[in-house]
Amino acid sequence: MPHLKCIAIMKKSFCIVSLVAGCLWFACTVSQLQAQGNSAEDSKAGNLTKRKTGDPLLHLPANIEILTSFGERADISPNNKQIAFMAKGFGDAMVIDIKTKKIDCLTCAIPAAAFVRVMHLCTGDYLLTGPDHFENITTSKKNNDIWFLSKLPGSKPVKTGVQVSEGFAISKQSLKIAYTVTGPAKTSKLVMADLVMADSGIQLVHQKTIIENSDPGCTVEAQDFYDNDSKLIFFCYVPNGAFEVKGIDITGGQVTNFSNAPGFNEPEGIFPGGKYTTVESDRQCETLGGQRGSSNIDIWKLKLDGTGKDFVRLTHFNDYEAGKVANPVVAANGKFMAMQVAKATDPPGLGHGILLYWFKK
Repeated sequence: MPHLKCIAIMKKSFCIVSLVAGCLWFACTVSQLQAQGNSAEDSKAGNLTKRKTGDPLLHLPANIEILTSFGERADISPNNKQIAFMAKGFGDAMVIDIKTKKIDCLTCAIPAAAFVRVMHLCTGDYLLTGPDHFENITTSKKNNDIWFLSKLPGSKPVKTGVQVSEGFAISKQSLKIAYTVTGPAKTSKLVMADLVMADSGIQLVHQKTIIENSDPGCTVEAQDFYDNDSKLIFFCYVPNGAFEVKGIDITGGQVTNFSNAPGFNEPEGIFPGGKYTTVESDRQCETLGGQRGSSNIDIWKLKLDGTGKDFVRLTHFNDYEAGKVANPVVAANGKFMAMQVAKATDPPGLGHGILLYWFKK
């Protein structure tokens, strides 16, 4: 990744570099997949697809624009004016102004920064996740500290004292968070807490377990608060690479399966009002063919009515060989969402740039 100053200097060539880089890695992957698809082994396995060749970045609809040519795991600020994102996994956290396209680095003053996520608090401050020190991808991914980073210039991340294995949910209107705690024999539970500032730093208080899951085949992970923080969207890793979209009433404890569908269905961004969520889904494989799972996904919109029948497809990157988009997040004003472009061969979470999808502009 070029130095931050270099990014500013080369801002005019940013989009050209983005498109050229996009063509290169998509063209390479497309040729690989075509070769695989023409093999006798794929014919016997039934993995031939009806996807198109080419680069989806060169065929974007009018409501999708390229924001950056690098980065992953976008998060939209409460005022809808900027997007925080990771330059790469186990790297630096960045922030970009949506209007001016100016990029700043939040953690470049931290030697050997190895963060994996950055998210806004309702105060405009940030929470980061990442290991205290990087060992290797497998070990460090499962032992991430939650760090608080003040929005004040020159601030440095401070540990909250809580570790998580993957992601967590942050309220858009309060300082509530929810995260996963794993136990012996791969059991898991969702814990909710409040963030408070103290003389000794940031603290998590009022910790409360809201769901315990003893089924080792289903690891739960928090995603989004909604309905005035009275409910929480979460998902469940189930056998054979499937995901289920679920929700819990925090007060009463009732759990609803919102997806009620086979395959990969992972919620990623709640719409204002809490009636819908965006979902990474492989549902298009029913008509396009190909292997179902996290490799072949697009963004769908799911109505949270408990029927699992109101799925609407929003993006069509997976219409192309090697194409997919992932990790969507919806703006608080409901006008747009941010997401990351990726390759079908990439592991989950890896991205090659941030895109904006405009519902209203």
